[in-house]
Amino acid sequence: MADNSSNLPEYTVSEISVAVKRTLEGAFERVRVRGEISGFKRASSGHLYFALKDAEAKLDAVCWRTTAGRLAVAPEDGLEVIAVGRVSGYPGRSSYQLVVESLELAGEGALLKLLEERRKKLAGEGLFDAARKRPLPFLPEVIGVITSPTGAVIRDILHRLADRFPRRVLLWPVLVQGEGAKDQIAAAIAGFNAMLPGGRLPRPDLLIVARGGGSLEDLWAFNEEIVVRAAAASTIPLISAVGHETDTTLIDHASDRRAPTPTAAAEMAVPVRAELLADVMQDGARLGRAMARITDEARLRLEGLGRGLPRPAQLIAERIQTLDGCVERLLHARIGYFQRRQELLARLFAALPTPRQQMETHRLAVVHAGERLAAGMRGMMREKGQGLALVRLEGRLLSDLLTRLRDRFEALARLLTSLSYEQVLARGFALVRDSGGNPLVRAAAVEPGSALSIEFADGRVGATADGGPPERARPAGAGGGLPERARPVGAKRRAAPKEQGSLW
Repeated sequence: MADNSSNLPEYTVSEISVAVKRTLEGAFERVRVRGEISGFKRASSGHLYFALKDAEAKLDAVCWRTTAGRLAVAPEDGLEVIAVGRVSGYPGRSSYQLVVESLELAGEGALLKLLEERRKKLAGEGLFDAARKRPLPFLPEVIGVITSPTGAVIRDILHRLADRFPRRVLLWPVLVQGEGAKDQIAAAIAGFNAMLPGGRLPRPDLLIVARGGGSLEDLWAFNEEIVVRAAAASTIPLISAVGHETDTTLIDHASDRRAPTPTAAAEMAVPVRAELLADVMQDGARLGRAMARITDEARLRLEGLGRGLPRPAQLIAERIQTLDGCVERLLHARIGYFQRRQELLARLFAALPTPRQQMETHRLAVVHAGERLAAGMRGMMREKGQGLALVRLEGRLLSDLLTRLRDRFEALARLLTSLSYEQVLARGFALVRDSGGNPLVRAAAVEPGSALSIEFADGRVGATADGGPPERARPAGAGGGLPERARPVGAKRRAAPKEQGSLW
C-alpha cells in the first residue's frame, strides 16, 4: 500500500506553535471576556497573572507591568470582571492566554460588594470618624474647586458663589470618570494642600470636590482608595459634592462635609452677603440702642451721686486753708533747723586747732623722730661690723640707682632720636618752611612769589614759589623726582645713574 503521508507538509514544533499563535491573534485580536478572577498573583517583575472562569471553563490571563498600573479595577480573587484584550498563544507551554489591556467590574452587584468591603476596610482604619471632621471657615478668601473644566458643575458653582458672596476661585481641572481619573483627583487634593501661604498662587481656605450625577460605574473614581485617603489626609477643610442627593460615594464619608449637589456645596462654602449686611445693620442698631441706654443710666447715676457731694468751691477753700497752715509750720521749722545747725558749727569750729597749733604739733613729732633716728644710728655705728656693712650696702644701692637712671636716660635718648624729623630728612625727604620759619604741609598754603626755605639732611637752601597752580602728587613709580619748575633754586641736579657694566 502506498504511503499518502508523504504528501503532507512537514513542520517543526516551533513553526506549528508560531502558526497557532498567529491564528489565535488574528481571529481574536480584540475581545471582551466576562468571568470571575481566580488564582491572582503579582510577579516580582510587576506582571499580573490570574485566570478567568465561569461554571464550565477557565481561561488563563496575563497583564503586563506597563498596563497593570493603568487598570481601573485592582484584580482580586472572586471578583467578577469584564476583561478587554487579545487572545494569544504561549508556545513554551502549548497553551493560550488572554493578554488583558483593561478591566472593569461586571454588573452592579459586584461593584456594590467591592464598595462595601472597601468601606468596611477604610472605616476600620478610622478614616470616617466624626472626630476627624473639621469645621468649615465662615468666609473663605480663596476656594479651590476640583472638577472637570468643561462640565456644567463649575459653571453652577461659580454662578452660585457670585449670587451669594463673590470669592476668588482656583480651578484644578481633572477627569471625573474613566481611566486615570482617580490619580488626577488624588493629585489635585494633594497639590492644593502642598501650596504654601504667600506663594505665587494663594493657598485655598476651602476645597470642593464636585461632579454631576451618573451611574455607579460613572462615579466609581470617587470610591477609589487613593482618592478617599487623599481626602482624609487633607489639611484644608473639604466639601464633597459628587452626584445627586441619592448618590453616595466613599469620599463623602472621608470629607469634612457632604453636599447633596455641587450647587449646595457653593451654598455651604459662603454665606449670603445680603443677609450678612442686614444682620450687621440690625446688630449695629441694637448696639446703638444699648449704648444709649447704658449712657442714660450712667448719667442718672452720676447725677444722683453728685447731689451727695460737697460743693467744689468749699472743698478748694478747705484745702487752701490747710496748705496755709503747712506753709507757716514749714517756715518756723526751717528757721529753727538752721539756727541749730549754726550753733553746732560754732561748737565744732571752736574745738578745731589752729594752723599754727597743727604745725607746732607736727614739728615736735619730726624733732622727736629725728632724735630717735640719731640715737639708733649712733648705736649701730658703735658696732663696727654693722657700720661697715651699712656703708657697703649704701654704695651698692647708689650704684644700682645710677645704673638704672643711666639706662633709662639712654633709652629715652634713642627714642627721641628715632622720632626726630631729622631721621626722616635723612631718608630723602625735605622740610619746607615759609619766611617766618613755619613748616608748610599743603601746596595751597604757598602764595606765588613767596620766599621759601627748604631743609635737607645736610643743610638748607632758599627758594621762591612760582605763580603756577599747585600740581597733584604723583603716584609712586610714575616718573619720580620733583618737576623741573618745582625744583628749588640752588638745588643741585643729581647725575643720572650710569648703567651697570656686564660681568662677562
